[in-house]
Amino acid sequence: MLNRRIVLGALAGLALASPALAQGTPAPAQKLPVVASFSILGDFVKQVGGDRVAVTTIVGPNGDAHVYQPTPADAKAVTAAKVVFVNGLGFEGWLDRLIKASGTKAPIVVATQGITPRTGFVDHDEDEKPKGKDKHAKEEHGHDHGGIDPHAWQSIANAKVYVANVRDGLIAADPDGRDAYTANAAAYTAKLDALETEVKAALARIPAEQRRIITSHDAFGYFGEAYGVVLVAPEGVSTESEASAKDVARIIRQIKAQKIPAVFVENITDPRLMQRIAKETSAKVGGTLYSDALSDDKGPASTYIDMMHSNVRELSAALAS
Repeated sequence: MLNRRIVLGALAGLALASPALAQGTPAPAQKLPVVASFSILGDFVKQVGGDRVAVTTIVGPNGDAHVYQPTPADAKAVTAAKVVFVNGLGFEGWLDRLIKASGTKAPIVVATQGITPRTGFVDHDEDEKPKGKDKHAKEEHGHDHGGIDPHAWQSIANAKVYVANVRDGLIAADPDGRDAYTANAAAYTAKLDALETEVKAALARIPAEQRRIITSHDAFGYFGEAYGVVLVAPEGVSTESEASAKDVARIIRQIKAQKIPAVFVENITDPRLMQRIAKETSAKVGGTLYSDALSDDKGPASTYIDMMHSNVRELSAALAS
């Protein structure tokens, strides 16, 4: 194995010395194995890594990272990875256990590094924490964020920070790909600049007093702050539990008191809750919003940019009239 590495290293050195490489950095014969903790982050890694990387995403499309339970296959992927990208901010409560179980020596890149997090964040079921032997249930499911809102990707400005951190993490793991990663990140950031302009323009067309919705999970705080939308999560309800009759009654009172014009479900939650609530209020039922996960390839939100376009379309359709 050592001799094979020496030979491969020598061949790589000859390739670097060849004139052909002056035109760019072609993909290596073997792609860099990397892991991303969830689908949105996985898309960022794919956009920056291009054809130099092979990305394994732990929590896939339409998956709920809050209640995810890692599998032996996840541990195997992390073991083989040359770099692991995570959101941080307490989003992946299961991550430390997975890293320990995998025994990986790969660097862990926190994609939110440098982002100022929203604080004062309270999970919907914070007032109803499990007691006794179940007191650690929230931590096991990764839904106790310690007062910090981890959903930073919902601001496109923050998404650009994710991209920069991914770029730097890939360069550190694969210095030969520096030019490719730098170029890919710059091109993708330009797309995010254009996306942000489009999102701001679309939402500005909705009267300010109409930009109020209720969603089934409090994941849109950064989006609301960035784009002037008041997004209210139903009080007392999390993605981990089914709403009781008491929960529904409380949410209905909340909608009426705050004059919420529309309710939305998310792709990671059961839509029946919002449908029940809408029947008993004057609020419109909007389409699906994508919060913590992308859709599959057949859905409208298979990439981050598509996700943001889809969410804005649904918001505009429900609120503009």
